[in-house]
Amino acid sequence: MDPASSPPYTPGTGSGTGPPRYRPPWLGPVVVLVALLVVWGGYALISMRSDDDGGGEAAQTADSTSTTVADEQPDDTASPDTTEADDEDLAPYDGWVNPASSGRMWSETVPGILTFRGNPTRTYYGQGPVPSAPKVLWSYPGASGGLCGLSSGATWCGNGWTGQPNVYTEDGTTVVSFGAYDYGVHWLNGADGSQIRPTFKTGDIIKGTVTTDPDGFPLTYSGSRDNYFRILATDRPGAAVELWRLGATDFGVQQVWNNDWDSSPLIIDDYLFEAGENSWFYIFKLNRGYDANGLVTVNPELVFKTPSWDAELDTVNPERHYSIENSVAISGNTVYFANSAGLVQGWDITGLKEGRPPTQVLRWWSGDDIDASIVIDPDGYLYIGAEYEKRNARSTEVGQIVKLDPRKPDDPIVWSVKDQGAGVSGVWGTLALHDGVVYADTNTGRVLGIDQETGAVLWEKQLGSQTWQSPVVVDDRLIVGDCQGVLHAYDVSDPRVDPPEVWAVQLEGCIEATPAVWEGRIYVGARGGRIYALGDA
Repeated sequence: MDPASSPPYTPGTGSGTGPPRYRPPWLGPVVVLVALLVVWGGYALISMRSDDDGGGEAAQTADSTSTTVADEQPDDTASPDTTEADDEDLAPYDGWVNPASSGRMWSETVPGILTFRGNPTRTYYGQGPVPSAPKVLWSYPGASGGLCGLSSGATWCGNGWTGQPNVYTEDGTTVVSFGAYDYGVHWLNGADGSQIRPTFKTGDIIKGTVTTDPDGFPLTYSGSRDNYFRILATDRPGAAVELWRLGATDFGVQQVWNNDWDSSPLIIDDYLFEAGENSWFYIFKLNRGYDANGLVTVNPELVFKTPSWDAELDTVNPERHYSIENSVAISGNTVYFANSAGLVQGWDITGLKEGRPPTQVLRWWSGDDIDASIVIDPDGYLYIGAEYEKRNARSTEVGQIVKLDPRKPDDPIVWSVKDQGAGVSGVWGTLALHDGVVYADTNTGRVLGIDQETGAVLWEKQLGSQTWQSPVVVDDRLIVGDCQGVLHAYDVSDPRVDPPEVWAVQLEGCIEATPAVWEGRIYVGARGGRIYALGDA
């Protein structure tokens, strides 16, 4: 196929009016009380089980895998056996992100998957039912892949490993929105793959996941490798319109790595949280509103910025690869991110709205590149996936799949699993949490089910090719793609046993991007140059 040409950057012009959003009904205070009683009972059971399990080192399950467990895990902060969200409303929370929202849909105003991994804790994978015998219902753009572009001297096609479609409902229509390697941001009708509005073209490839405004403002947020992170308005006639852009060297920052923007931003209480491969993390006050004609406006003000590195990291990382490819995560009043040197940071944002600057509360070094986004469970534990390329003493010691307790910043490791086989090993895809199990896939094609509390490897599969795609679990179906273009589904209704495969679908090209599951369909991009809608015939 012919790759897309490299057009000069030209801002787009607008598109159709964004329809109003809807809000589901409130279930009532009685349901809230019941939910609280259930949670209390669950914690009591977990505490008793934690007392019985003890600590120590789990048995090795493969030559390249071992699990190390910390000496002690306090009973009052033990991880729950499951992050499966229930249907009850959450109790009111005085803070940025209710930790109990882990595993739940982000927005009541805009139902759907609105950012990478669905919500601020990066733990929401979609809404069933999952197809039982899926077929390709449509692909875009048409019969041959065309989502291709030239970048850094090579042709890139389809969607990359930090990409995932947004899927949400607008006035009864399912919208599929994504950035792609053809330089474009796309908005498609989930029913048939037709364009809802024209493609917005940037000046280079888009590897990350766009974010759709969770508060119902007709705004799409997207980065690109052309140096810019953009806010696009989708309420004008015609194509989307750029309202604002952030350059990789704006605000006097020192660009330490490149000018790409892979991180999928979060928007909470009119604040934008975003990080770049320029090695910086930012917080902006958006000041969203509408003008006299009823068209959406933004007027972002920089509130905070910080580099992803420090002087201590410079001493152990002389090559200074400090990009942030993962998407920032927030739980409670703390925002987390990591960089390509393996430094994990946590910043307390409690007083941000009152003008108090964030303060660093966690600094932990894995020793190697962390592209995967940090995942946070309802109790605030962090789950980290790291690569194993440098093979230095630190990454060899701490492992590649790690559970951290940020309340113990001086010694946060709860358990770790090593993936240190021959060649380049470790984790690129973001981990998934479901029913007491952590799901991980690796560069060498391994798929692991790991006990969320103890770190014991429960079972393992080998897919035969690299797996950079982030696994998803919906309705007890584990969905994971491989680099031979096969999307697999496994039955994890009993997650502690080796799950049987229930179906597999062959697509064109390596499946690096993460699938989005929504109401009977699966939307996923592949490196053959197309995005697919899968569903039962």
